[in-house]
Amino acid sequence: MEIHCLRPFFGYPRMTVALRKAGFWVNHKRVYRLMKELHIRSVIRKKRRYFGKTASVIHPNRLNRQFQTEHPNRFYVTDITYLPINNRFYYLSAVQDLFNNQIVAWKVSARNDLKLVMDTVEELQRKRDMQGTLLHLDQGFQYTSRQYNQRLKKLGVTGSHSRKGNCLDNACIESFFSHLKTETLYFSQCKTEQELHQAVQDYIGFYNHERFQKRLNQCSPVFYRRTLVA
Repeated sequence: MEIHCLRPFFGYPRMTVALRKAGFWVNHKRVYRLMKELHIRSVIRKKRRYFGKTASVIHPNRLNRQFQTEHPNRFYVTDITYLPINNRFYYLSAVQDLFNNQIVAWKVSARNDLKLVMDTVEELQRKRDMQGTLLHLDQGFQYTSRQYNQRLKKLGVTGSHSRKGNCLDNACIESFFSHLKTETLYFSQCKTEQELHQAVQDYIGFYNHERFQKRLNQCSPVFYRRTLVA
């Protein structure tokens, strides 16, 4: 079984868990030794530090880095990241449920504009009841616009803003974007917007249904939700 060929970002701790899930009970020290002998290495994501302190005049930081909740459909985080393809940029807008880190709505666009985030909210609204939920965002111009915040108010959503320039206030969605870029797009050969869209869709499907997480008791987001909410 060549798990590392399918997911080349696995380090020895995740490889150990993956092997055990596949029925191979093996000690992590042996996995480490074998991976070292075979020159199998995980991809190391670069970590950045942020020190922004400027608060928003529209919404306070209501989430306040409370990244865990015992209830689904309560706390959401959202953001946009850029995806470079063929010397141009596309933009991914995504919404994450902090109960199980599941990506519950997303859109890809060639333009980083208000329509992108509005379309993402509309997709979320079609999938989930947003009344009484909290949506945490950064202070990008889309998220501070009157139209966007009026839409949130109409849906019964409470807004929350990170401090300007401080991505640690929205660390969960930033972490997802980092995993996506490191584990998929940097290894792909996307040449068109359609190929990019498919690559993002495939990764989000894998992330939600297969990618186990330590915080979720080594379960995938969807499996974790089904186990606790069923």
